[in-house]
Amino acid sequence: MRTVDLIWKKREGGELTAAEIHFLIQGFVDGTIPDYQMSAWCMAVYFQGMTFEECTALTLEMAHSGAVVDLSAIPGIKVDKHSTGGVGDKTSLVLLPMVAAAGVPVAKMSGRGLGHTGGTLDKLESLPGVSTALNRDAFLAQVSRIGIALAGQTGNLVPADKKLYGLRDVTATVESIPLIASSIVSKKLAAGADAVVLDVKFGDGAFMSQYDKAVELARTMVEIGKRAGRRFIAVLSDMNQPLGNAIGNSLEVAEAIATLQNQGPADLTELCSILGGYMIWLGEKADGPEQGKELALEMLRSGKAFAKFREMVAAQGGAPESLDHPERLAAAPFIQEVVFPGEGWVERVDCRALGLTAMTLGAGRARLDDVIRPEVGLTLKVKVGDRLTPQSVLGEVHAASPDVAARAAREVLNAIHLASKPVAKQPLIAAVIS
Repeated sequence: MRTVDLIWKKREGGELTAAEIHFLIQGFVDGTIPDYQMSAWCMAVYFQGMTFEECTALTLEMAHSGAVVDLSAIPGIKVDKHSTGGVGDKTSLVLLPMVAAAGVPVAKMSGRGLGHTGGTLDKLESLPGVSTALNRDAFLAQVSRIGIALAGQTGNLVPADKKLYGLRDVTATVESIPLIASSIVSKKLAAGADAVVLDVKFGDGAFMSQYDKAVELARTMVEIGKRAGRRFIAVLSDMNQPLGNAIGNSLEVAEAIATLQNQGPADLTELCSILGGYMIWLGEKADGPEQGKELALEMLRSGKAFAKFREMVAAQGGAPESLDHPERLAAAPFIQEVVFPGEGWVERVDCRALGLTAMTLGAGRARLDDVIRPEVGLTLKVKVGDRLTPQSVLGEVHAASPDVAARAAREVLNAIHLASKPVAKQPLIAAVIS
């Protein structure tokens, strides 16, 4: 078997066998296939696509290229969640305690933020003392003991994906749906969950801005998961405006705490209850997703979700009493109110621009080695369809200096686009693919 023949076969639109994909991935990981040949193959995939059979074979090869987490010793059906990322997306901080409180074990490995979308680990680490660096034994022991853990990837998980993504990032082949789907699903399979709920976001602030492309990605991931013997469900959620009101690490943690106390923004509560409903249903603690949603909301109303979050924070080194005073989290030295000068109805929010503004304030990373400032960010109190009058307060900028805050405030104003007549509010959930 020769690599050049497999590149040619895919370039001409042929379908690779599982054995051929095994040869490519194994050779790439062990260094016998050089980067330039794998780059050529990725570009061929970019233009020619892959069948579901090829995607599944690629996903399984990547999932088993390193260590695989075994959750079988933990009783019950383990359900994971993945989001394709968005602006103000602090969903995991609320959703996972809701699901765990309902009796479904959640063993969640998350990532860092890069670009205009934030990372769950960065947000959780805004809480004093919390560690997300759990080794595998500690991770599994915590899930067994309290039913929930939220940590960074442990051990040598999916090395093929890490190496392949690094190559795609510098060869203009990131935006390939088969390669994106295989990358995401391989990590979920290696993390060991029995079932996975995917929050696939579309819109201006999402990685996949076009709705039809987001649907294609969701269908591909659900199909790969099914062929790999796991249950996958994808929820398509709108990211044409920030989720909730807060953008920035400490600000988002404070908003997550408020939501866990049943006092959060309506859109964040809605998304968490819907995703939670599917997770609880897949975990066989409800007869259907609607019943699961009601149980998830009951976990908020009863305080059980907040209690589970406190338990997780304590288990991971944090001080649970700090959750009782979110106003004492890291605070920016300068806060500027953003006042809108015009009048009309909010027609569009430039969600991506707001994410980039928060990133330049220090709430996100342009490069992996950038240092996060947990205290900075934005709050935006308006949604599409809201009516603004002169001197309406849009929100606040939390910044390191007055000059930086003033610049960011101008960017926030530029991100709000008005219409002269009422604008319909858009539904948060567009579709569910199972």
